[in-house]
Amino acid sequence: MIELKDIKINRDLIRDIALGIENLLMHKLRSFLTMLGVVFGVGSVVAMLSVGEGASKDALEQIKKVGSNNIIITSMKSVEEENTSNTSSSFMSVYGLKYADHERIAATFSTVKTAVPVKITNKTGTLGGRTMDLRVVGTTPAWFDLVKRDVIAGRVLLEEDSVNMARSLVLTEYGARKLLATKGTIGQNISIGGNNFTVVGIVKSSDDTSSSGGVQLPDKEDDAYIPIEVSKFYFGDITIKQSSGSSERKNVELEQIIVEVDDMENVEATAEGVEAMLAKFHDKVDYTMSVPLALLKQAESTKRTFNIVLGSIACISLLVGGIGIMNIMLASVTERTREIGIRRAIGAKKKQIIAQFLIETVVLSTIGGVVGLCLGVFIPLLITLFAGMETVITAFSIVLPLFISVGIGIIFGLYPAARAAEVDPIIALRHE
Repeated sequence: MIELKDIKINRDLIRDIALGIENLLMHKLRSFLTMLGVVFGVGSVVAMLSVGEGASKDALEQIKKVGSNNIIITSMKSVEEENTSNTSSSFMSVYGLKYADHERIAATFSTVKTAVPVKITNKTGTLGGRTMDLRVVGTTPAWFDLVKRDVIAGRVLLEEDSVNMARSLVLTEYGARKLLATKGTIGQNISIGGNNFTVVGIVKSSDDTSSSGGVQLPDKEDDAYIPIEVSKFYFGDITIKQSSGSSERKNVELEQIIVEVDDMENVEATAEGVEAMLAKFHDKVDYTMSVPLALLKQAESTKRTFNIVLGSIACISLLVGGIGIMNIMLASVTERTREIGIRRAIGAKKKQIIAQFLIETVVLSTIGGVVGLCLGVFIPLLITLFAGMETVITAFSIVLPLFISVGIGIIFGLYPAARAAEVDPIIALRHE
C-alpha cells in the first residue's frame, strides 16, 4: 500500500528536479559549455569501442570459419631447400607433408576424429571457348564436413567416387560462373590437364581468399575439388611452375592435412603431439602448423586489451568533463550563496541543499551523456561510410559510458553540494 509520506517524498523529488532544471536553463550557454566535456567523452568512448569491436570482428570470424576443433598443417619449403633451389635452375625441390604423415596422424592419436589429406595442383580448366586457371584440390569427402560451404547445386564428393576412380568434379560458385556461364551446370564435362571431368556439384565460394586473423583459410574461390586418388593418378606429385622465364620443379605429396580433434579441450595437447611426431619423421622443418583455437584465444585477448586501452583513453575525456562540472558548480555555489542562506533560514535542511545541487550535476551529466551517445553512434556510421572500416556498436559500449556519465555527475557534484550545505545561513544572508 502506498503511504502519503511516499507521495510527499516523490513530489519533493520532482520539485527539486524541476528547480534544478530551471536553474540550469537560467544559464543556458554556461550549462551547454559545461556539458560539452561529457558529450565528447561519452561520444569518444562509444566510437572507440565500436571501432575496436569492428577491427577484431573480421579476424575472429575468419578464425572460427576454419574450425575451433581443427589443426591446419601446411607444407612449406625449408630454409635449406629455399637456398638450394635459388642457386640451381635444374634443382627439384622435394619437401612437405607425406601420405605417410596423414596415415600416422589418423592412426596414432585417439583424440583425432578426422584427418583430411589435401593435394593441390594448379591446372587450366577448359569448356568450349572458356578457360580458367583452377586450383585443383584432391581430397576426401570429409573435406566438406570440416570446411563447411553451402551446396548450391548437385552434390559434393562421395566415397564411391574415390573407390571407382570417378573423374567427378565439384566447382565453386565463382568457377561455375566463369566456366559454365549460361549452360547447364551439373553433368558438364570440363577438360583439366587434358582429362575430362564431370561436374557433379557446385558449392558456395569462399568469402575471403586471403589469410586473416593469422590463419589461412583452406579454400579459395577458384577451387575445383576431385577425389585425391584421382588427383594422384592423373597429376602425380611433381609439378612445374613457370614464372618470369624460369621454371621451378617441385615434388610435394600433400600440400595440407586438416586434423579435426574430438573435443576442444584436447586441441592444444593433440597439436603438441602431432608436432612432436612430425619432427621425428622430418629431417627439415618443411611444414607449418596453425591452431585456430589458440589464435582465437589470442585474438579475443588482444580484443579485450584493445578495448581496455581505447576505453581508458576515452574515459580521460569524461574525467575532464567531470572536473569541468565540479568547477562550474563550485562557482555556482559562490554565486548563489544568498539563495542558499534564504532556503536555510526558512527551514531547508542540509540534505535538501545537497540534493538540489546533486540533481543539477546529475541532470547536466545525464543530458550530456545522452547527447554523447547520439554522437558516439553517428561517428562509427561515418567511419564505415567514408573509410570502409567495419564498426560494431554493442550494448556494452552504450550502457557503460552512460552509467559512467551519471556516476561522474554524482561523484563530481558531491563536493560542491557539500560546500553549499555547509554555508552558514547568517553569513549567507549578508552576502551580496
